[in-house]
Amino acid sequence: MTVVSSLFTVHPPLYLPHVSISLASRLTDPAGLVARVGRWTTDAARALADVATWRPLLLEQMRRLGVDSVPIAIFIAVFTGIVLALLSSYIFTGAVPLYFVGALVGKTVMMELGPVLTGMALAGRVGANIAAELGTMRVTEQVDALETLAYDKYAYLVVPRVIAATLMFPIVTSFAMGVGVASGWITATNVLDLSTAEFLKGLKQFYLFKDIWFGLVKSASFGAAVALMGCLQGLGTEGGAEGVGRSTTRAVVLGCESILVLDAFWALVLL
Repeated sequence: MTVVSSLFTVHPPLYLPHVSISLASRLTDPAGLVARVGRWTTDAARALADVATWRPLLLEQMRRLGVDSVPIAIFIAVFTGIVLALLSSYIFTGAVPLYFVGALVGKTVMMELGPVLTGMALAGRVGANIAAELGTMRVTEQVDALETLAYDKYAYLVVPRVIAATLMFPIVTSFAMGVGVASGWITATNVLDLSTAEFLKGLKQFYLFKDIWFGLVKSASFGAAVALMGCLQGLGTEGGAEGVGRSTTRAVVLGCESILVLDAFWALVLL
């Protein structure tokens, strides 16, 4: 009878209270949040101050993250300029003088599509590269070996990549801006029967020097965000090859999301 009654007894569901309590405490513990932010700030300041560790690695990272990214940025810029010229001519047909094609191509490439599309492309290339490289180092215990040899992992792995991306993204973006405007000009003169003088008239009429530095400031922040997301996801990798794949995917997604958020932020602050 005891056995039968135990079979039909309704037992309460099994919960893991310690897990929910831990999560809730993290979300509602301002002191813990402040402590973590303070620890991150201290680690970042110490890593930046360790110039002897990260400076020899900087040029190599600038080449890998910046110079090697120029071809894909130029490829994107070429077709961006072509599409903008064709779309603007379609939009302006019968309503706006055709020389405004130059104004639209110049403004859009320099202020928005040049930095953002280049940043998105480099988020896929640079962010994934960093996350995969550091994630592999983490799961193969190479990061632990660095710490055993008394290297600061942040100064050795994170700082040179973040600085290199911050410095090189504006340079790559400036190439993309020039190529995008040039491809728009070639399309306008060869496909839309717009003369070079008319294209330049539209380009000059609404040009401001702010257009260029606005795009370059944005691209520098994009580079820092993309590299930082790649480093954080790579160093937090767990679970072998599958974990490396997850970290790489998250790095690209978070890098693209950071670019969109920063794009809106700079538009609110600087425009």
